[in-house]
Amino acid sequence: MKLCIALDMPNKKDNLTLLSNLKTSQEIWVKVGLRSFIRDGKEFLEQIKTINPFKIFLDLKLYDIPNTMGDSIDEIAKLGVDMITIHASSGREAMCEVTKRLQKVQNPPLVMAVTVLTSFQQESFFEIYHSNLETQVLEFAKMAYESGINGVVCSCLESRVIKEKINSHFLTLTPAIRPFGEDNGDQKRTATLQDAKAAMSDFIVVGRPIYKASNPQEVIDKILQAL
Repeated sequence: MKLCIALDMPNKKDNLTLLSNLKTSQEIWVKVGLRSFIRDGKEFLEQIKTINPFKIFLDLKLYDIPNTMGDSIDEIAKLGVDMITIHASSGREAMCEVTKRLQKVQNPPLVMAVTVLTSFQQESFFEIYHSNLETQVLEFAKMAYESGINGVVCSCLESRVIKEKINSHFLTLTPAIRPFGEDNGDQKRTATLQDAKAAMSDFIVVGRPIYKASNPQEVIDKILQAL
């Protein structure tokens, strides 16, 4: 299981300071989300690379018609990132197009398909998708696997069953991790480190519990030790 630190702070300087002060010999992934990428762009990715050989997870959650997603993937592949996200609900054709485009790329990034956002609960999910949340997560995951996608983004509540029912090697990335039971914030389906271990998560995303801590390094060390 790999730790992925979410760089979701209000400005680039704070995000870079967090990384510059980080001391560890273990492999660390960093998540650059929509807010940071819109604000700071490709230059931010290049600055991250100069600090340390971090693995970069560009979390843009692409969702569009198949050709536009394919064209976007062509451009993202030039950025030198290690993992990207798309929405599984963009459909089989779009996911297959993404897979096809990346087959032409040397050292392509991992592609993770978002199943159901962890801000959803059963009621709010049904209001939009008119389906049971757990059932639809599995359907999205199955479609992503059959489309050649590397893995899915899901909550810890669904990770293990995806591994068991689809493929044990199919990757799962679980956001909304509150390592030691911290406040949920705006997330609904959160989990602890122990939950993530039991769920067989391959990647965990931790943001606020790290960067809002008085001593982020101490929190990171505790997480890495637990992993």
